[in-house]
Amino acid sequence: MSTVRSEEDRTWTDEDWYGEDLSGTRFVRCTFRRVDLTEALMRGTHFEECTFDGCRLNVATLESAALVLCTLRGCNLFDATLSGCKLVGSTFAECTLRPVTVVGGQWRGVSLRGADLARADLSGVDLREADLTGADLSGATLRGTALDGAELRGTRLTGADLTGASLDRVDLRAAHLERTRLDLAGAVLLAELHGAVVETTPL
Repeated sequence: MSTVRSEEDRTWTDEDWYGEDLSGTRFVRCTFRRVDLTEALMRGTHFEECTFDGCRLNVATLESAALVLCTLRGCNLFDATLSGCKLVGSTFAECTLRPVTVVGGQWRGVSLRGADLARADLSGVDLREADLTGADLSGATLRGTALDGAELRGTRLTGADLTGASLDRVDLRAAHLERTRLDLAGAVLLAELHGAVVETTPL
């Protein structure tokens, strides 16, 4: 594919973009069907209201890229790297997300229903208002992650580390907690959700 700077309302099907450098390119309302983006470089690439259907993003590098209000269905992100990305309002459905390297980023309002993110490191990611219903986050690291308002119904957090995570408006009772690591604030929240009255004793 030749280097482009802006594309709108286009569809690509069964294209081979293996190893392509899409840095700085902007795609709006575009559709990608079974496009091979393996090892592609997307530095500062912007996708808005785009659809990815059955695409391969294995070992792809997304750095300061944006996927805003996008839909990814049946895509493979095996060993992909997402560093400082903005995934606001995007939906991942039946995607392969393990292993994946995530370094920070804004994932506010993202839908990861039923996603397999076991042992993933999502430290410091902004996951406010994210839909994690039924997702597997067993053994995941969520240290310092913003989970305010996130939906955790049926989310598996067995052995996950939530120390330092912000949990305002989160119903931890809806998640599967076993050996889940919480800091004092998280433990107090959980106790209060179960009806306990937590009192602090002055030193």
